[in-house]
Amino acid sequence: MQKRILFLLAFAIVACSFIYPVDGHAGFSLFGQHKSVRDTNGEVVIPLTDINDGTAHYFVYKGNGKKIKFFVVKSTDGIIRAAFDACDVCFPAKKGYSQQGEFMICNNCGRKFHSTRINVEQGGCNPAPLHRKEQGGKLVIAAADILAGGRYF
Repeated sequence: MQKRILFLLAFAIVACSFIYPVDGHAGFSLFGQHKSVRDTNGEVVIPLTDINDGTAHYFVYKGNGKKIKFFVVKSTDGIIRAAFDACDVCFPAKKGYSQQGEFMICNNCGRKFHSTRINVEQGGCNPAPLHRKEQGGKLVIAAADILAGGRYF
């Protein structure tokens, strides 16, 4: 009987690790961690081949004593988009966004945002836009632009 209870408890813990948010993201939390990035000469550079699959990729940049989180996603119209993993309304909850098909979902209020609207719509609960450019097969984001989002974190 005791072994059965221990087995069920262990199973419940493992199952919950896939369901409940870790690091601000619901879903498969074992894969939802933010990948650390650093700047070189004031720029964060990410190869497009690492992020052009239509899946949201989550990053964290450490600067000015903060961990500033952002995501990049190739939207359904083929554009690589970037936004802080926060918005003007829900950022105090520090829950960020998760992806559901073509939409980014606020993990705090549940609002949905189509991937093609990221970097276009701003304010409210929209993912806060992050300026970026594609250059030579890479996504380039100025460290200063990332640091400007520090107020969310």
